[in-house]
Amino acid sequence: MVSWRRRWQGPGLARLWGFCCLVLGSWRALLACPAPCTCSASRIWCSEPAPGIVSFPVLERSAERENITNIYIANQRKLESINNNEVGLYVGLKNLTVVDSGLKFVSRQAFLKNTNLQYINFSRNKLSSLYKKTFRHLNLSDLILVDNPFKCSCDVMWIKIFQETKFSNTETQDFYCINDNNKRIPLSDMQIPNCGLPSANLSVYNLTVVEGRSTTLYCEATGVPSPNVSWVVANLVSKHESNTSKNPASLTIRNVSSKDSGIRISCIAENIVGEDQASADLVVFFAPNITFIEPPTPDHHWCIPFTVKGNPKPSLQWFYEGAILNESEYICTKIHVSNQSEYHGCLQLDNPTHLNNGAYTLLAKNEYGEDEKRVDAHFMSMPGDGSGPILDPELYDYETTPNDIGDTTNNSNQITSTDVSNKENEDSITVYVVVGIAALVCTGLVIMLIILKFGRHSKFGMKGFVLFHKIPLDG
Repeated sequence: MVSWRRRWQGPGLARLWGFCCLVLGSWRALLACPAPCTCSASRIWCSEPAPGIVSFPVLERSAERENITNIYIANQRKLESINNNEVGLYVGLKNLTVVDSGLKFVSRQAFLKNTNLQYINFSRNKLSSLYKKTFRHLNLSDLILVDNPFKCSCDVMWIKIFQETKFSNTETQDFYCINDNNKRIPLSDMQIPNCGLPSANLSVYNLTVVEGRSTTLYCEATGVPSPNVSWVVANLVSKHESNTSKNPASLTIRNVSSKDSGIRISCIAENIVGEDQASADLVVFFAPNITFIEPPTPDHHWCIPFTVKGNPKPSLQWFYEGAILNESEYICTKIHVSNQSEYHGCLQLDNPTHLNNGAYTLLAKNEYGEDEKRVDAHFMSMPGDGSGPILDPELYDYETTPNDIGDTTNNSNQITSTDVSNKENEDSITVYVVVGIAALVCTGLVIMLIILKFGRHSKFGMKGFVLFHKIPLDG
């Protein structure tokens, strides 16, 4: 035991500590870490009060900043503010802790670029106010703000609401504020007149318009302080313009495109207390458009694939060589995928023959118009030319689901799939009868040849056969 202690108390220990300091110094130099802090590949921590830091720590090289996920700052009395120019450099930051420091101000856009932030702890600082907009876009699991001298004002009313509704663990946080009499009161008891959450209400919540026309949506915002209004139209293709200087605010959409059918439009009313949002779904009515149709391909069944767009849902009708084609269990339309106003499917044919070759036309129709497309189909060559069925090596995998789009009609002069099937059955029976007769004739000829050949050499040949027939019946 004595020798062990001497080993680590002598020059060896000094050499070991020197080596460690050299490694840490090299690592700090490698990361260009601020002198009062310690850095690793994914973390920065600054906890030594002297000499301390006066601004948010920044690594010099951008490639190193991208890998930082955790920043821990404590006991930094000279650190008073956080802004986007510094913390925004760490785009991969997930956890931020600034505690027991002199933090007084956090800018509204401090974390605008830190979309990965999940945990923030600003406990035991000198924050007198804090903007809700700073954290609005973040998906935080924890926001800890205990033991800060917040001033009792409308600016921190959102913290009171946050304490009551947002996180379950906020019940243990010691929120308080200082009133005009310099008295510390619980934040839950704070009462501020003319200070409340805003409200947003739309003129309609299902906005319906015909393609090519224009429409206007109105949003009425109420609240004290008076809220600001903004529109969220990120994916809107149609030309649009907004007016938020008046109440209600307006959004006008001109020459509405069918591409915008199903888009959600939102109105946001926001003040320093919080925000409210109202949304409407844009429904665009437009004539059908057959955007895709191809010649038939073989799968479990033969299939003529197509894609149709239209709203309301268009009816589908197939024509064969110009005549209406009635659908049946042998030929029918299948819709496999539908997405809002777009439908993907195929005309399915069971075991088609040369009798099904020809021109197929698809007609899509709704109350706003119609569209039709033609495709030529060749399933099998005529019998006798030595050709078999025409197969396409590229197979489409279509399921057989019920047709949920369109309808069929029945007329006496129409060509139906059942008629084609009956004609095929009659031709098949005729072929079987001819083949059977031919087989019987051939078999009879073979038997006669055998009898003639072996009958000449038998001692009971043809003569014996004749004598046998000459014997009188009575004697």
